[in-house]
Amino acid sequence: MQIAIISDTHSYLDNKIWKYLNEVDEIWHAGDVGAKTVIDQLEKLGKPLRGVYGNIDNHEIRKIFPEFQYFDIQGLRIGMTHIAGNPGRYPSKIKDWFKQHPCDLFICGHSHILKVTRDKEFGHLHMNPGAAGRHGFHQTKTILLLDINNGKPENLRVVELGPRAKI
Repeated sequence: MQIAIISDTHSYLDNKIWKYLNEVDEIWHAGDVGAKTVIDQLEKLGKPLRGVYGNIDNHEIRKIFPEFQYFDIQGLRIGMTHIAGNPGRYPSKIKDWFKQHPCDLFICGHSHILKVTRDKEFGHLHMNPGAAGRHGFHQTKTILLLDINNGKPENLRVVELGPRAKI
């Protein structure tokens, strides 16, 4: 099973993203969708779409996506929210959530900083795909691609979609 992990689209989907989204089995959006039209475009692909709302998302998006997602694929436990902090520096709300929802993979967004690291305290793989949109301070638009085989994450790839915006 191939997964695309995206975040912080801020109402924008780069033309280069479709090549990758067409090849995956599921799309996970870690918040700051920006506009419902982004969800509509992603749903047109006919693939399962999982997501969470972010701090910029309005009531319309918050009706579609919850603040937290917790699901299982092939025995792999996945948690997702938009604002989470970093391993070793999670706010108490997130730490409490982990205690109730132990994860193998934890996906978040918000920082616009691509990061994949092992959380030593909670034992999960912490993943932030960076930002796929053109708004923010990031220099390069990024997404993550991941395979799940027999409950194991494999073949993690970073995709660079190009510069955030022309200066």
